[in-house]
Amino acid sequence: MSASRRSGTTDELGPDEPGPDGPDGPEGSGGSDLLAALLDGMDAALCAFDADGVVTHWNREAERILGWSAEEAVGRQGFAGWAVRSADAEEVEGRLMSAMDAPGRQVHEFALLTKDGGRVLVRTQSAAVRGPDGKPAGVYCAFSEVHAQIDLERSIALSEALFEDASWGVVLVDADLRPAVVNAHAARALGTGRTSVLGRPLGELLAQGVEELESAFTHVLAEGAPPAPAEIWVSVRTPEGDKRRCWRSGFLRLASPLAEEPVPLGVGWLFQDVTEAKQGEQEAALLRFRSNQLHRAVRAAAECEDPAEAATVHLDFALAGFADHALIDRVAGGALSDTEPAGQVRLVRVAATPSGAPGPSLPAGAAGLPVRYAEGHPALQCVERIGTVRASVGSVAAEQARAWAVSRQWPADAVHALCAVLRSRARTLGVVTFLRGSGRSAFERSDTAYAEDVAVRIATALDLAGLLPPDDRP
Repeated sequence: MSASRRSGTTDELGPDEPGPDGPDGPEGSGGSDLLAALLDGMDAALCAFDADGVVTHWNREAERILGWSAEEAVGRQGFAGWAVRSADAEEVEGRLMSAMDAPGRQVHEFALLTKDGGRVLVRTQSAAVRGPDGKPAGVYCAFSEVHAQIDLERSIALSEALFEDASWGVVLVDADLRPAVVNAHAARALGTGRTSVLGRPLGELLAQGVEELESAFTHVLAEGAPPAPAEIWVSVRTPEGDKRRCWRSGFLRLASPLAEEPVPLGVGWLFQDVTEAKQGEQEAALLRFRSNQLHRAVRAAAECEDPAEAATVHLDFALAGFADHALIDRVAGGALSDTEPAGQVRLVRVAATPSGAPGPSLPAGAAGLPVRYAEGHPALQCVERIGTVRASVGSVAAEQARAWAVSRQWPADAVHALCAVLRSRARTLGVVTFLRGSGRSAFERSDTAYAEDVAVRIATALDLAGLLPPDDRP
């Protein structure tokens, strides 16, 4: 419907009289009712002028902003004297009506007057309205308060920045818990492209942590955003293999602003990779714990009358959080000097932790019989090299892992081993062996340093026990 009124009469929304197509035609009352509903349902204020600058349309949002009703606005000649100060009227109307001769839309900002005499700074978009002959027949003008427009632009700018330049991952997850929008940072973290991730289940991208994330999304959809970020460990599938990462995640429930009642559209998920920081925290906590264990072990061992008992005390304190089993083997026939040829080394079991149930280390090998270690055993290698040796069964079947441990005279559930040499006064006294089951990870370099620390203390106690005459022992 053209904003130009050919009959010369104007009203709030358009002609009410029947048009040439009848009362229900496009130009009849049915068309006018439809136009009324459309205009009054708009979020933006809208007014229109005919070619002579007479107001032909005025919707309810325009009435809300300026206070002038449609009955008061429609039919007026321009804005002069009522919606614009007289001194500014010529400039404002000239800028608005210039849209008739300009292509596309024009954007302007100027102050309008409210009915109670106040001033409102508005931003307008105006464009020409064409008649049936294609010639300009008037102008329509949509306007809103500048601060509201700025808020909208800020929201749009924020959204675009989050999905383009943000230094943390941003993912919009739909109600089916599948990514709907992903920013560049999140795509890199997930090891895929921004478009290839859309609509795919998270299980195709993550090897671990999917259940925790989906549980968080479901909770947010039902209950709303949690009060604080959550740290979630995940394993990301990459061509090089799975990579374990820690993501500090925040969640927001997204609801439609157009619905009368909040309708969840999905979840906004923001995350940062804090793997290095968390690993640093874990390493620092582990170091503190192990230092405390060493300190407690020294104090407890100092109260032992028998140095051999002190050696087992050190072993027991070292096991906590470090290994599942431990063994102490001593070189048969006395300590080995570095200047003596090693020859065929034999080891005698001195102490071992119970293999069936947890408990303190128990003395063993009172008969002095050597342990049946095969050639190339990690404990023998440790003595020969005078250095720490690590061993692991690798990825094999359970039966093969059991046979691997039993053949080395270790508990059947052992899959990882670390052998540290016992040295005192430039001599090799034996080996301490730490064993882990399948529920633990393999020994790492940081574990080696701790095991060597414990080995020094055990070796000192065993060396002292060898120096004491049998009569002086408890």
